[in-house]
Amino acid sequence: MPRLSRAAAAGLAVALALTAAPPPSIVQIPVTITDSLGRSFNGLDAGDIAVYEDNVRQKIVSFGRSDTPLSIGIVLDTSASMGNALERSVLAANGLLKTLNSGDEAFLVEVSDRPQLTVAFTHRQGDIQARLASAQPVGRTALLDAIYLALSTMEKAANPRKALIVISDGLDHGSVYTAAEVGNQVRRADVLIFGIGVRDSSGPRARSPEDLAGPEALRSLSEPTGGRLFTAEASGDMADVAAKIGIELRNEYVVGYTSENQARDGKYRKIQVKLVHPRGAPALHAYWRTGYFAPTQ
Repeated sequence: MPRLSRAAAAGLAVALALTAAPPPSIVQIPVTITDSLGRSFNGLDAGDIAVYEDNVRQKIVSFGRSDTPLSIGIVLDTSASMGNALERSVLAANGLLKTLNSGDEAFLVEVSDRPQLTVAFTHRQGDIQARLASAQPVGRTALLDAIYLALSTMEKAANPRKALIVISDGLDHGSVYTAAEVGNQVRRADVLIFGIGVRDSSGPRARSPEDLAGPEALRSLSEPTGGRLFTAEASGDMADVAAKIGIELRNEYVVGYTSENQARDGKYRKIQVKLVHPRGAPALHAYWRTGYFAPTQ
């Protein structure tokens, strides 16, 4: 067998390396667009959005609306601090369940002194509704532990599109997991998180610093995922919030791009979405997943 020249051998090595290298993967980012009134806006195309990864503009290779089946998790705060807000919270949870389609699945985590997966993934909305009907406010609030449990449960989801809805006053008492640990889990999970901030309206109207910190905790967990925080003071607000979340989940855009950075280093990469404002459109706002961890293999 004839021996290869050095140049030919080097070329063959490069060719083999390229053949062995895994193909570049497409990064898919869910993006929600709303107008100034918080309503979903549906009139965009790929030319109306620019995506940056670590401040480098990326080439969009896929763009479209997605209404494929969903895997939904509901985290319901049933602690004593919820008081009469629990009844309104149950209304919101039931409203969300009504937006589900036949191919969707859902689970329920309740939290007071500790979190419990009270209804595992199911296609039967009635199973969750029956459990919600018996909810009573009692105990303290291990909210961070509940979110950690819910995200761990979401790893068993049957559908690629996943969303977690956290209904709580946002106060945490006695969790084992820290905010930093849960925040890191949120960054690693490909799960949209929506917070619904509620409070016991029978208490004093003046809000303590602790009261104000609760919704902000929900906001800090939800916004990096492409979700956001809603607040609700009355029963009518709950129905409106549930409807808005349902609509957003059915009308999100999915933007795909092949990263210019092909290093498989496992590092966190920041994403920024900018709107190229379409002519004649109202003032718009974008919500998106703000980063992801690069693959290592």
